[in-house]
Amino acid sequence: QEQLVESGGGVVQPGGSLLLSCAASGFKLANYPIGWFRQAPGKGREGIAYISSIQDQTMYAESVKGRFTVSRDNAKNTAYLAMNNLEPEDTAVYYCARGTSVTLSPAAYFDWGQGTQVTVSP
Repeated sequence: QEQLVESGGGVVQPGGSLLLSCAASGFKLANYPIGWFRQAPGKGREGIAYISSIQDQTMYAESVKGRFTVSRDNAKNTAYLAMNNLEPEDTAVYYCARGTSVTLSPAAYFDWGQGTQVTVSP
């Protein structure tokens, strides 16, 4: 079964950090761009970061630039999102997905994990 599973979410205070993992099974993660997205209550799904499949090129949404870092470990078939200096506005369900192109648009991604909750609360 081809699957993406996010983990690492939780509750953290403002200014704290979390490392999210996106474990792939049934396919090689290295063959696809991997995007990270989030959706807060009452808001649409926001593309926040991606990493390309060949050169590990990355891009970030303005809302997270300088605070979040996306990476991948192909040997572990896992992608990561390191989140630093978290703010209450970062509270959302975070998703990873594999796509067909390097973009922050959710429309280019066809396989999604189930999401992991990140709550930033004082």
